[in-house]
Amino acid sequence: MTISAIAIGCDHAGFPLKDPLIAWARERGFMVQDFGTHSTESVDYPDFVHPVARAVQEQEQTWGILICGSANGVAITANKHAGIRAAIAWMPEIAQLARQHNDANVLCLPARYLAVDEALAIAELFFSTQFEGGRHEARVRKIAPGFR
Repeated sequence: MTISAIAIGCDHAGFPLKDPLIAWARERGFMVQDFGTHSTESVDYPDFVHPVARAVQEQEQTWGILICGSANGVAITANKHAGIRAAIAWMPEIAQLARQHNDANVLCLPARYLAVDEALAIAELFFSTQFEGGRHEARVRKIAPGFR
């Protein structure tokens, strides 16, 4: 893997997956910046998504991981940031396609539907898969805000 830095954030529903994902990333030599939350106490997910998305957008971190109950809220919020391609993955093959075809740079995980081992398998494939480029390159360029 060539990933050097990962920004991670979650809401209260995602908290149980966050620490295992941080440990997984650090075991592989990645630097990890934890943007919280730090408990299962109810919080508003945008408060944790925007700092992760900004860190990736401004290239302070290479990649992002966002976790909430369904992954929808974090993905919608992250994708408001220019240059962010946040993809929801509930199985490894979806994560692989998000990287291969969409050059996703933020992995969004639905904590209420994944066991820890499933989340780790998804992260493993997401971060070990390269963007294919080629025919997908032009499509990804069309994602940018203001494209006409």
